[in-house]
Amino acid sequence: MTHDNSLNSLMDSEKFSAEDNQWLFDGIDNYTDSYVDGSCCDGGGDICDLNEGMHFEALFIPVLYSVAFVVGVLGNGVLLGVLAQSRKTWSVTDTFILHLGVADVLLLVTLPLWAAQAVHGWAFGTSLCKITGAMFTINFYCGIFLLACISLDRYLSIVHATQMYSRKKPWVVHASCLAVWLFSLILSIPDWIFLHAVKDDRRDKIECVRNYYMYSSQVQVVGDWRLASRLIYHIAGFLLPSTILIFCYSCILRRLRCGTQGLQKQKAFKVIVAVVLVFFLCWTPYNITLMVDTLQSGNSSETCGVRTSLEKAKIITSSVGYLHCSLNPILYAFVGVKFRRQLLQILRSLGCKLHTSVNLQSFASSRRSSIWSESADTSNSIAV
Repeated sequence: MTHDNSLNSLMDSEKFSAEDNQWLFDGIDNYTDSYVDGSCCDGGGDICDLNEGMHFEALFIPVLYSVAFVVGVLGNGVLLGVLAQSRKTWSVTDTFILHLGVADVLLLVTLPLWAAQAVHGWAFGTSLCKITGAMFTINFYCGIFLLACISLDRYLSIVHATQMYSRKKPWVVHASCLAVWLFSLILSIPDWIFLHAVKDDRRDKIECVRNYYMYSSQVQVVGDWRLASRLIYHIAGFLLPSTILIFCYSCILRRLRCGTQGLQKQKAFKVIVAVVLVFFLCWTPYNITLMVDTLQSGNSSETCGVRTSLEKAKIITSSVGYLHCSLNPILYAFVGVKFRRQLLQILRSLGCKLHTSVNLQSFASSRRSSIWSESADTSNSIAV
């Protein structure tokens, strides 16, 4: 490829030092934005040995990504199947959950390609590199923003008894979902521009990475672009949705504490706490690791041991983050009695002989209101 030849010429020039090389491969095992060159220098100026990091990637990424892929696709597939069967009784929440399930599945189907890259390198060309990377980014942000929309809807419904979304105005719900997808598409523009299949001579394989040096040979400019991409991720992908989740669900919990819902209140507490805890348990470790990596990337005295540890930490913590896509169906649907009842009906229609406890059936049949909201619109959701 002419692109590879020009890149190699740049790397051989006097302006391109070993320290500069670490900025080049600001690549992705997915959207992680982890540059994978590993070419930092230790205190004495020696080039780091890449074998340990490459072996770790080739061993753990396929395993971790495969687990997330299988569990997530199966869980979200069941969720989408139940939603499809009950489409005549969809609520506002169900519409958001439908889009959330689609986003999670589309994100998860990119993981096998990143797993293949960890083992054999990127063998799918630059075009598929851009498509896959942008597809991952779009669905990553879309999933996060849809969680924020769900929490905002529940906050308005429970705390203020206000329905921003209702069946009488379905266009508002669809417009919100469309806005989420469009905003996520805008955030993927850097992937369409910078992602390329690049040959890394030191690692002796082609990788799908953000090649900022395609458009500028100045290290400072490249560093600014890389820092800007990290800031966008931290703000839009974690800090903003985290703030919305904490605020909305804190207000909801405060309102439920003042109510007299009894058993429903207790169950609502458990589900809300689970939603918030799982989100932060999945994504906080990766964001902390990425922040440390961003701060360390400009440190000329960074040792090989520190760089290797950070790369391993990013692989592990990012995989934990992707498991959040697998847990979404459990958090937003499987905990709901109505969802389980719909699932049992579908399985029975397929000829499965299921034995359910009398307590579950009686509780499901007597349950009429949502553990999330006092509004009729939300209580009809199969997810609660």
